[in-house]
Amino acid sequence: MFRCILVCLLVLAVSCTSKIKKEIPHLQKQGTATQLIVDGKPFLILGGELENSSSSSLEYMKPFWPGIAKTNLNTVLAAISWEQFEPTEGKFDFTLVDGLIKDAREHNLRLILLWFGSWKNGNSRYAADWVKADQKRFPKVLNKNGKTLEILSVFGEETCKADAKAFAALMKHVREIDSEKQTVLMMQVQNEVGVHCDSRDRSVLANEAFVKQVPKELMDYLQNHKETLLPEFLKVWEATGFKTSGTWEEIFGKSPAADEIFMAWNYARYINRVAEAGKTEYPIPMFVNAWLVQPQDKTPGDYPSGGPVVHVHDIWRAGGPQIDILSPDVHLRNSDSILISYSRGRNPIFIPESYSGKQGAANAYLALGQFGSIGYSPFGIEAKKNENIPLSKAYAVLSQLAPLIAEHQGKGTIAATLLKPGYSNPKIKLGNYTIKVELRKTRGSKALPEIGYGIFIAVAPNEFIVAGNDIEVTFAPNASDSIAGLTMVKEGKFINSKWVPERRLNGDEVQLRYDLDIAAMERQSGAGLCFLPEKYSIQRVKLYNYK
Repeated sequence: MFRCILVCLLVLAVSCTSKIKKEIPHLQKQGTATQLIVDGKPFLILGGELENSSSSSLEYMKPFWPGIAKTNLNTVLAAISWEQFEPTEGKFDFTLVDGLIKDAREHNLRLILLWFGSWKNGNSRYAADWVKADQKRFPKVLNKNGKTLEILSVFGEETCKADAKAFAALMKHVREIDSEKQTVLMMQVQNEVGVHCDSRDRSVLANEAFVKQVPKELMDYLQNHKETLLPEFLKVWEATGFKTSGTWEEIFGKSPAADEIFMAWNYARYINRVAEAGKTEYPIPMFVNAWLVQPQDKTPGDYPSGGPVVHVHDIWRAGGPQIDILSPDVHLRNSDSILISYSRGRNPIFIPESYSGKQGAANAYLALGQFGSIGYSPFGIEAKKNENIPLSKAYAVLSQLAPLIAEHQGKGTIAATLLKPGYSNPKIKLGNYTIKVELRKTRGSKALPEIGYGIFIAVAPNEFIVAGNDIEVTFAPNASDSIAGLTMVKEGKFINSKWVPERRLNGDEVQLRYDLDIAAMERQSGAGLCFLPEKYSIQRVKLYNYK
């Protein structure tokens, strides 16, 4: 009897232990948004990426960590290069990985590691020295002029095996030293892949693959998802009559577009194998990042051909099921249109590399509030030593709002906007109201700020939390000819997710115009919310309606 009771207690203990075992970071859908779950709750990445070579030396990074911690970010993106991780084949050096994790923990920061394996910015200069030196075993790209480029060929089978083996060793080590504390949240697999200065690899191995039949696996995917394929890709396939079998040129045409699709499939398959090897050891979220098509680019090869740019996303989804996110590196000013294009096809949004400054602050608000982004990260964060920079101030506000943003993402109760002179002023329908946002007008001057931005959260039928910079915000009821008046406007903070009001705003702080007769004709009271450039504030507004 006693033995039976003891066995039952042991079984119960094992069962309870398994139930309380800590979940690793993972992605989870909430409405239309995809969120990163850490420690059982959504985690918004307010990040910063180190410059490419900074994380190659723990000693070099020592003086930067305190300054990074003061910029109000919560996550650092740091590179781990194959050349340092596996200096001799089969012998792995964990010094940098261990040191980065230790230093991040000491400064209360999380990490995203960037695997610079076979490719970084399309080139292969971060690959292990023994890989770069052995061109027979690890072949390189040949261009249309017959010249060898310092780019490892995606058709090198031994290259893929070696890369996957190294990445698996990295992920195994991260699991062993970090799965309990979970400093490392996600992994980037390679960096901005693609062939430079030509639409495809023209090596012997590549040419042999190019004249073969398009893999049935890809054609089956395209046929099964034909109704949801992105229009840019669908147009290329349509031009040849939606053929379901044939060579790459027979199905996609004799053009650089076919070359790019061919390369995209093979990059996706290669990186999928590397990611799969890593996930076998520790399956945290993994993403690839894209070098975007620039305004001056005319054809694949002007930008890295085969990378995860939007018009080949369908190919990447077909070839890379282990890749969780296709991420844009936003170094262009049209961040709104970039995010619109990258959010299509159920692709989660995460921006691993972009601007800091006021443009960066605006991008962060827009990504998190309008596109349900997992997070935002400017490049070269260690060089931003001043905690008073615009991004740092914006992060201070966003970190207060993070639980509220996470609660509302994907539910249709949150929005954001970015404004510049010449942009049409957006009208945002949220809750029972239409919100009009304009660049802040300087009294006595027609000059407008170069950029303004805001985030808007409907917390009750007639109540909003708003934060922004250099904007004016007014409200109009959706369902009637009434005018929206301000019952209450309070400036305040969130401390430990609890709203702590400070000033109650009225008078000059809310009066936006004095032509009240014209304002009334436009269904406006003349009052609204004003966000000044030097003051990064949060305002809570309650509305009432009158006729």
